[in-house]
Amino acid sequence: MEIKAVNHVALHVADVRQSCDFYTGILELKPMPRPAFDFPGAWFRIGDSQELHLIGHRRDTVQSHSRGTHFALHIPDIREAEKELQRKGVPFHGPKLRPDGIWQIFIQDPDGHYIELCEVK
Repeated sequence: MEIKAVNHVALHVADVRQSCDFYTGILELKPMPRPAFDFPGAWFRIGDSQELHLIGHRRDTVQSHSRGTHFALHIPDIREAEKELQRKGVPFHGPKLRPDGIWQIFIQDPDGHYIELCEVK
């Protein structure tokens, strides 16, 4: 079996509209067409070929942590991301330098899912 890339990340969310506002307003992801499933959700483009899928009707507590379940987004400039998050009033942890020289910032979406923003040179 050959794995070529990550196609998408799916997150279970309580309020699709609130999550859409976060992912478009804070992270500036672009919405994309979604098939007519029989449950609420939304899809977003990440980069050229990856996607974020939101799935509605989450009722269980989210179990997420920066050192546990999270996903990471590659960004070009950690300091610019820090300024942007401050300007938007988004709480975050970092920037912190990983032992391998990668800068990272952690934020949480409205459901408590952790998202790592990492500057990979």
